[in-house]
Amino acid sequence: MRIAVLNEVSACEKNADIVNALSGRNHEILNLGMRCAEDHPTLTYLHTGFLTGYLLNEGKADFVVGGCGTGLGFMMSAMMYPGVFCGLIQEPLDAWLFAQINAGNSVSLSLNKGYGWGGVENLKMIFDALFSVTWGIGYPSHRRESQADSRAQLAQISAAVHRPMNEIMMRIDQAVVKESLEFLMLRDEGI
Repeated sequence: MRIAVLNEVSACEKNADIVNALSGRNHEILNLGMRCAEDHPTLTYLHTGFLTGYLLNEGKADFVVGGCGTGLGFMMSAMMYPGVFCGLIQEPLDAWLFAQINAGNSVSLSLNKGYGWGGVENLKMIFDALFSVTWGIGYPSHRRESQADSRAQLAQISAAVHRPMNEIMMRIDQAVVKESLEFLMLRDEGI
């Protein structure tokens, strides 16, 4: 699985923590997030949300790990784009349930709020839980069929209510598009 890491400026000092917590899991990690406050252009959650939609819709990533100070801004921004199914993950149980029930393609992490003494260990446990179960299997078992139906309906709703990504790129603030894609070009991650 190709996993893109997309953190914004308020959480740039957590970038290495995210990448390290994901390492050793037999996934290809694309470190596309901000690594320091001096990175240019500066990415906000608006940029990382756009990049999530771009990377997933263009097939350049299979999964995106993103976040911001609270995780809420990234999640809201990412969910604006077609085919993006993002969950707010704050603890390992959230990850474990999200994988089985929602089977999305993106998670948003709270990288400042509540990120304290055990923050790095919490990230490791989140990724352990996220990748330890069968995605979309459903939980509890008596809800499996209903949850699978809901996931399929959500994908249909997303397709019906979102515009195609290329059209979105033409309609939104061109500064967001330009700065986001410029930032990607500066990363040498095979994108």
